[in-house]
Amino acid sequence: MAAFLFVLSKNENEALTRCCQFANIAHKKGHTVNMFFIDEGVQWADKHRDFSQKTVTGDCPNDYLSYLVENEVPIGICTPCAKNRQMDEAHFLPNMLLDGGPHLIDMAAEAKVFNF
Repeated sequence: MAAFLFVLSKNENEALTRCCQFANIAHKKGHTVNMFFIDEGVQWADKHRDFSQKTVTGDCPNDYLSYLVENEVPIGICTPCAKNRQMDEAHFLPNMLLDGGPHLIDMAAEAKVFNF
C-alpha cells in the first residue's frame, strides 16, 4: 500500500471537504494517511467550527471528517500558524496535534502529497 499526505492551506469549506474526502477514500482503501493543516487552513482545527456547510456538490466536511476522527487519522497543525492565531490544542479535534515543518518534510519525503 502507498502513503499519502494531504495538506490543507486554505480556509475554504470546499478545500476542507475535498481534503477530507480523499483522505477518507485513501484510508478506507488501506493506505497510510496523514494530514497537515498550514497557513489559513489551521483555522479548521477549531472543533467549534461549522463542519456541516454544504459544497456545490452537496457534501460537507462532516461527511468525511467524522470518519477520520473515529479512525484516529493524524492531522498535524502547523505550530507557528496556529500560535499566531491564538489557537491551541484545547480547541482541536482529538486526532489533531501541533506539529512542525521538519515532520511535514519527513512525511512528504515518504508519501504522495496532495495540496488543498
